[in-house]
Amino acid sequence: MLDAVVVGAGPNGLTAAVELARRGFSVAVFEARGTVGGGARTEELTLPGFRHDPCSAAHPLGAASPAFNAMPLERYGLEWLHADLPMAHPFPDGTAAVLARSVARTAASFGPRDAGAYRRLVQPFLGRWDTLVRDFMSLPLTALPRDPLTLARFGLAGLPPSTWLTRRFADDRAKALFAGLVAHVIAPLTGVATGAVGLVFALAAHTGGWPVARGGSQAVSDALAAYLKDLGGTVHTDYEVKHFDDLPPARAYVFDTSPAALARIAGFGRYYDGYRYGASVFKIDYALDGPVPWTAEEARSATTVQVGASSAEIGTALHLASRAGRAPGTPFLITVQPSVVDPSRAPDGKHVFWTYGHVPNGWSGDLTDAIERQLERFAPGFRDRVLARATAGPAEIMARNANYVGGDIACGAADGLQLMLRPRRSLFPYSTPHPAVFICSSATPPGPGVHGMSGHNAAKAVWRRLRRP
Repeated sequence: MLDAVVVGAGPNGLTAAVELARRGFSVAVFEARGTVGGGARTEELTLPGFRHDPCSAAHPLGAASPAFNAMPLERYGLEWLHADLPMAHPFPDGTAAVLARSVARTAASFGPRDAGAYRRLVQPFLGRWDTLVRDFMSLPLTALPRDPLTLARFGLAGLPPSTWLTRRFADDRAKALFAGLVAHVIAPLTGVATGAVGLVFALAAHTGGWPVARGGSQAVSDALAAYLKDLGGTVHTDYEVKHFDDLPPARAYVFDTSPAALARIAGFGRYYDGYRYGASVFKIDYALDGPVPWTAEEARSATTVQVGASSAEIGTALHLASRAGRAPGTPFLITVQPSVVDPSRAPDGKHVFWTYGHVPNGWSGDLTDAIERQLERFAPGFRDRVLARATAGPAEIMARNANYVGGDIACGAADGLQLMLRPRRSLFPYSTPHPAVFICSSATPPGPGVHGMSGHNAAKAVWRRLRRP
């Protein structure tokens, strides 16, 4: 009998398996697809030699992850690459606000009326980031806060809606950039704790950057799997689990799946029926004949570029997709250009480019024209550089990763109390109705992102059970 079986080989499932194997437990991982990866994969989606990330591409929370940083993943090929700028947010007039490693450079990009307000906002947390991110990403009740005073101060700033936090800014440049940060988790700008979302991404840029993995996001998953195998764990791919009887006997079972899939496999009935799935995305991967011709110079040297003309435009796009059930005519776009820092991702002189706009859950339309019209506003001539494109709406996104129900890449709506208390309102979110069954996907705290902390936190609950006689 195994000590633990993990279902799903995404970053969280692999992290949970590693944490258990490091403590001497026997572990086996079962993955439905032919390779490990989940939301961290790399494939040739367009043309030969162009290596794209079907889901996550830039990893601010991966570089900051306490779980990843406690592992020797660099020995297994993981290398973080940093561009000159972690993120840029261009505007129609050809200028841009930026998230730089330097607080001063970031503040200056917001203009003289808001530079001081931004420095005052982030300064209290910069010297305490390592402790703060551990406390923030380990909640709830998986570890006592190491710096409760800083965490409480962070909560006072971040628990209100992001629209409250941005009242301290006079101009829209800073407000638009923060609105874009909140949109990374597809949360409405007026939602509880969305200020914390923006702050976490901003602080991550100043302390660890927003890097990409050399060779693609698959490098994160491959490093975790290789480390697991060296620890004695096993990984079985092309093994779809439909029923509990498909799994070998074990003392504990850990699911890196959606709550709906876990309930179906484990026979939990309607236990997770109250869990809500949020808006989806329409994603396009491009093979380009050259770099994106951004009008704003700063955008040309950033790995991540947010595309939205104003905070109002971004808020409207989010509202239409997540509340009104309509695809926005002017979508807010999150884009990543990995080949700015990693030429290995494309043939010489060519580039890979990744972008998505928000659409309703399960939407079946085509947003390609709206996305490219928006890109042309900020990068005239973009269409002329397109060699090939691979589009993916909600159905295709869910086909690539079953955790993304209806195309929801956050693995559950990140709004209201569900942003913090997921998949149920409980202080023990990794537990289930069965004492030997646990959930570790992005449907659990701290939520979406390639950081492994949901798996790390769940593993703590598992090994506490395994230590019992």
